[in-house]
Amino acid sequence: MTQRSGIEPVYPSIFTGVAGLVAIQTARSGGVSDAPLDSLNLGSHVGDDPAHVRENYRRLGAFLGIDAESIVTTGQVHGTEIALVTAPGNLDGYDALITHVRGLFVGIMTADCYPILIHDPRTGASGAAHAGWQGAAGRIAEKTVQAMRDAFGTRPEECLAWVGTGISGERYEIGGEVAARFSSRYLEPSPSGEGRQRLDLSAANRDQLLDAGLPPAQVQCSEFCSYRDVGRFFSYRRDHGKTGRMLALIGVRTSDSAL
Repeated sequence: MTQRSGIEPVYPSIFTGVAGLVAIQTARSGGVSDAPLDSLNLGSHVGDDPAHVRENYRRLGAFLGIDAESIVTTGQVHGTEIALVTAPGNLDGYDALITHVRGLFVGIMTADCYPILIHDPRTGASGAAHAGWQGAAGRIAEKTVQAMRDAFGTRPEECLAWVGTGISGERYEIGGEVAARFSSRYLEPSPSGEGRQRLDLSAANRDQLLDAGLPPAQVQCSEFCSYRDVGRFFSYRRDHGKTGRMLALIGVRTSDSAL
């Protein structure tokens, strides 16, 4: 199937075996968008031809065996607002989406920021959060778990979570103002000097999930780096802002058939 479509997503192994669950992060292959958005760009706000974006969603839906209209996204604003999703449609102004409705798939777009996918096998609830440095500083991962707890009665100790592919600490250099928002355990001096630091956002987001009550064995981090893995992932920083968007999505099918 992957070879025929050209779509080659990342499948988080933490979710393997959960009945009916769809949980992936797209890479950049398998779409129709032109360079520098080539080719599976799923962001409608980056100057792409709208027809290309629609076709990319159609292809993704066909690949996953779901209706593309059932994928719910949001215009992200680097904040910590969380939306409860109960129906199809695109939202605006949120950086995390949660749902317990079968047949809906909540998605977060990234191109260096970290997507976080969370699933509660007991209630069937799922969440997707967008965590760049601002979201991580605002503890959006922890807040998303709490929102699922409030909305669905989720027990954090029963959840599974994945910190997806973003820019790794070795590639993510920041200034002192941003560094001041994070514990020193996530920082190391940059070789470039001038008081700049490298920030490990993956670890910061992982630890927020642990602080929220998830056991360490139930939290997984992607092994990839959006900046380093040229040709596979979009990277805003590497490509100087002229790039597409990947989509990390999660949700439960209306039947328990496996992906």
